[in-house]
Amino acid sequence: MQELIVPGNAYAGLDAYLEQHQITRLFLVCGNSIAQFPLWDHLTALEQRRNIRIFRFSDFHPNPDLSSVQLGAAQYIARACSGIAAVGGGSAIDVAKCIWREIGTPDTPLLAIPTTAGSGSEATSFAVIYKNGVKQSVGNCLPNAAMLDPTLLRTLPLYQRKATLLDALCHGIESCWSMHTTPESRAYSVRAIRQVLEHAEGYLTNQDAGNAGMLQAANLAGKAIHIAKTTAAHAMCYRLTTLFGIAHGHAAALCLSALFPELLRHSLPEQTSAALREIAAAMDCPNGTTAAQKFASFLQALHLPGLSREIPITPKVLAASVDPDRLANTPIPLGTTDLCRLYEQILHA
Repeated sequence: MQELIVPGNAYAGLDAYLEQHQITRLFLVCGNSIAQFPLWDHLTALEQRRNIRIFRFSDFHPNPDLSSVQLGAAQYIARACSGIAAVGGGSAIDVAKCIWREIGTPDTPLLAIPTTAGSGSEATSFAVIYKNGVKQSVGNCLPNAAMLDPTLLRTLPLYQRKATLLDALCHGIESCWSMHTTPESRAYSVRAIRQVLEHAEGYLTNQDAGNAGMLQAANLAGKAIHIAKTTAAHAMCYRLTTLFGIAHGHAAALCLSALFPELLRHSLPEQTSAALREIAAAMDCPNGTTAAQKFASFLQALHLPGLSREIPITPKVLAASVDPDRLANTPIPLGTTDLCRLYEQILHA
């Protein structure tokens, strides 16, 4: 089971983790923005205070490439490090996970410290890396520990807050109705949905309590998709992200807004019907139809930028980009005609 570290006063929780795992040479995977956080000051003082050397690795980009992973693994080995920590969003954490897999020592401590509240990457056992421009999914790389530090969210821009909030909410909803849902994952899903909605206002206005609550919600949603995985809304969103230059959570929410009422038009198995009742209750709605409407209204109220009408793309081309294997987790069948109809709604919303 993953250890969840409470930062504590002066990062006492982090120090205790490093001591417990006897980490004396820490390989730190992070972006350049880390320098603006108090956490960086704490990390750079570790050598003087606790004789723990820090080796920083920032040679990666969004949508990181396999070559960055291989370089990081080589540096980890060359510097005889004894543990890995990732501080950042999904890219930094995914790179650290893949480096951990690459070095091939499962007992190596791997600590994930997210600086966004959406992906829940710190709580999942999979990562995304690119090889020759093609996305590769990597599994079996769950960090042994995660630290949720709300002070790391204080500098997030408003659009990023909106998009990450939506990503966590989509994770909660999709994992709940997923074909691979379990009682454990549904419990995480329902708690995540409730907490996202409860802390949305505080998170969007950059209040410490809101930031802390959204971090916890994203972590719960991450635990849910770790078990149940996502469904068609996520499978459909990737091409929208790259084509229109919008954030992942924004794209996922556009897809889920079209998918939710589509789901309700079908005759559903009892497991899915029960999940929809739980989703509705978590959203404080009497039924799934009202919950779908509330989700659409919530998305609209965020006033996100619309999709550009100047990009020449058709629903058929978008439908062809969806990996059919990623649709198998969705509780309704979705063929090309169905995907085209959903994309038509999304493009003209």
